[in-house]
Amino acid sequence: MDFHPQPQAGEPKPWAFPAPERGSLDNGLTVLRCHRPGQQVVAVEVLLDAPLEAEPQGLDGVATIMARAFSEGTDKHSAEEFAAELERCGATLDAHADHPGVRLSLEVPVSRLPKALGLLADALRAPAFEDSEIERLVRNRLDEIPHETANPARRAAKELSKQLFPAASRMSRPRQGTEETVENIDSAAVRAFYEKHVRPATATAVVVGDLTGVDLGALLGDTLGAWTGSSAEARPVPPVTADDTGRVIIVDRPGAVQTQLLIGRVGADRHDRVWPAQVLGTYCLGGTLTSRLDRVLREEKGYTYGVRAFGQVLRSAPDGTGAAMLAISGSVDTPNTGPALDDLWKVLRTLAAEGLTDPERDVAVQNLVGVAPLKYETAAAVAGTLADQVEQHLPDDYQATLYQQLAATGTVEATAAAVSAFPMDRLVTVLVGDAATIEEPVKALGIGEVSVVAAE
Repeated sequence: MDFHPQPQAGEPKPWAFPAPERGSLDNGLTVLRCHRPGQQVVAVEVLLDAPLEAEPQGLDGVATIMARAFSEGTDKHSAEEFAAELERCGATLDAHADHPGVRLSLEVPVSRLPKALGLLADALRAPAFEDSEIERLVRNRLDEIPHETANPARRAAKELSKQLFPAASRMSRPRQGTEETVENIDSAAVRAFYEKHVRPATATAVVVGDLTGVDLGALLGDTLGAWTGSSAEARPVPPVTADDTGRVIIVDRPGAVQTQLLIGRVGADRHDRVWPAQVLGTYCLGGTLTSRLDRVLREEKGYTYGVRAFGQVLRSAPDGTGAAMLAISGSVDTPNTGPALDDLWKVLRTLAAEGLTDPERDVAVQNLVGVAPLKYETAAAVAGTLADQVEQHLPDDYQATLYQQLAATGTVEATAAAVSAFPMDRLVTVLVGDAATIEEPVKALGIGEVSVVAAE
């Protein structure tokens, strides 16, 4: 029998994260553009300097309501008309608020880019903020909160933020507000927040896609260039402070069959030179199915479907300071909560005593660096990462340099960074589960003072 010759892999082509071109419009809007041949769906990210810590006291969540209201009508279109116009363009427009600010994300076929940019410009230039639409968005947000509280992972995240950060810090409170604060929000509050913080001079637009034949400068000038505002300076970024004294907080869920674990602290962000080694070491610890935590807690012991370790940037400042949340998360069956935590701490002790292995480091580099070209196949992925760099006050070539640094990081460096990221006596552990069953086994571990709080 004759078989068709087996296909052979070709020679690998060199790849680097794409470098953007930087410019600005006459209204002060900073623009990053990145031509990606073949990407017929263009991605646009607009970053607004409207951070959560700028929300007025008692109005937590107003930034989120404002972000959602951008697509609910302008001076030219009602909410229904605006949605219909976006649909005619084949475009999607999303927006969200987080600690660094508000971000709008537009995706549209390049052939409809002029129309979609015009709609985006109208939303930023003259949002309607109609009373009825704001009231509806507030009701929707209030309806979401009980569902979030009922979600163990969300409840754990809320408690960890409350425990880590001072009560006066905006980071200690839910990003999208609480029932008490959201119900205070009306169209006047949204309009006031918009007028105080949304302006082109402190905003950035990132445009990524196949821009062949597109006079982007002229197009942006005719659309986003019509957006006007004062030339106020960007807001100062306050330092991040946190208390990571080792302790355990149990959020009581009587009768829960699983315990949600979230173990975290605040550590170095992307401005710190340890970040590449920290990324690599954290990935070896709990970044994938082959990580140490999964190998022990999932494969060997069967406590869980999966445990992950990760670093998430919270906020960065122009002076190069900032912080990231370093955390381990997962869920285990209730009877094995104590044994699972015990084995998790044993993994951390073994890591500190014996370090990572070269094969672990090699697999992590392959997974993080080798698959990067696939990760950034779409314009939206590239635009999102470029927007992250702007939001975190990083240079335009940061991501490309990061991959080079990851590939050059050795096993010893990755071990030291992982051990430093997760010191066993500086971890705040939040457990959402049945306190009557898990409290005593957890106390017996001696991993920190244990306290119990009632579920909301």
